[in-house]
Amino acid sequence: MKNVRVIIMALSLLNINAFAQDLSKKSDIKFTMPQETTNKKGSEYKFTSVKNLDATPVQNQNMTGTCWSFSGLSFFESELIRMGKGKEFNLAEMFVATKAYPLKADNFIRMHGKSNFGEGGGFPDVVNVIRKFGMVPEEIYSGKKDIKAPHNHGLLEATLNGIVKAAADDKNQKIDLEAVHATIEGACEAFMGKVPEKFEYKGKNYTPRSYADAMGINPDDYIFVTSFTHHPFYSKFVMEIPDNWNWDQMYNVPLADLKEIINYSLDNGYTIAWAADVSEKGFMFRDGLAIVPDKPFDKLTDDEKKSWTLKPQTQLNITQEVRQKAFDNYETQDDHGMHIVGSVKDQNGTVYYSVKNSWGNELNECDGYLYASESYVLYKTTSLMLYKKAIPPTIAKKLGIVQ
Repeated sequence: MKNVRVIIMALSLLNINAFAQDLSKKSDIKFTMPQETTNKKGSEYKFTSVKNLDATPVQNQNMTGTCWSFSGLSFFESELIRMGKGKEFNLAEMFVATKAYPLKADNFIRMHGKSNFGEGGGFPDVVNVIRKFGMVPEEIYSGKKDIKAPHNHGLLEATLNGIVKAAADDKNQKIDLEAVHATIEGACEAFMGKVPEKFEYKGKNYTPRSYADAMGINPDDYIFVTSFTHHPFYSKFVMEIPDNWNWDQMYNVPLADLKEIINYSLDNGYTIAWAADVSEKGFMFRDGLAIVPDKPFDKLTDDEKKSWTLKPQTQLNITQEVRQKAFDNYETQDDHGMHIVGSVKDQNGTVYYSVKNSWGNELNECDGYLYASESYVLYKTTSLMLYKKAIPPTIAKKLGIVQ
């Protein structure tokens, strides 16, 4: 999930003043979808709330490819609310990014430079960091030397890429992974600051490990689900996407089951971490929408394109075959991580999902959220992260998941 950097840059050029603000701090107010709302002024869309689950305020990943960390931790913040742990959690996205880099470097070098290395990642990376290293609050580690500046990892990424590529390309010496790790950690510290080994927070002393344990999140309770025909259904496989650098496995289910899982999860109070392709012209964040017209965008007139932002119309029927073709021909890629926190219906009864993004709350009229149609979600989802009890029991049984 890293291609989104280009999209963010394009949006920032359209609204540079808003984007330049430091929007990465959370406000004290949780955004809640109203019972009836629309996507923007002048629109005829009328969305009625079906399910609205608790979420912490929108943040801004700024000029980084760390959407997977922002959306993954947003998901876990909602989990902590659901678990009754409180609504004040603000977990440190850059702690996750910092701890993931040496692991990526290790894999990159062991693969002789033939695997992915960079800012991109996936939801399994968040779970693995919590499992291996723990967690810290944002207040303790922001990952910024200047707290007022926006996140920008352009130079950091270039530096880290130089380190690992030099190590992987050097055929004349034995690789010293410990030295590489130390160099990677040193670069992260130079750009983002030192991660504390011990800290005091709200009157208690913690290490990252003890803080994560106090949260009560069990990494083994979270699973990853997708739907593709090039692997058997009701089994697990390593999804073939560049940012799955650690070869984590996903459960594979038919598309009808994927839809059932999403709706069952929300209906039963569980939010969903959503990995998806956002390169489609139907992903219109500034308009607060993600839709799939029933005919290709390049066959729409300018007036027809505009009308889609203003009133609901017939969307494409998504089949397993349509979905698979888009993945096989690279139309669907693992661009971006977001957080599904509810559902709505428009005046025609079409289902949309309430999606929390991580691009700040100034770039659209939905306070940084968007409404993604059921068609878009079924078409463009690459994977989901869910709590294991968010899976319908009949499907969980087929997958061998003990709930």
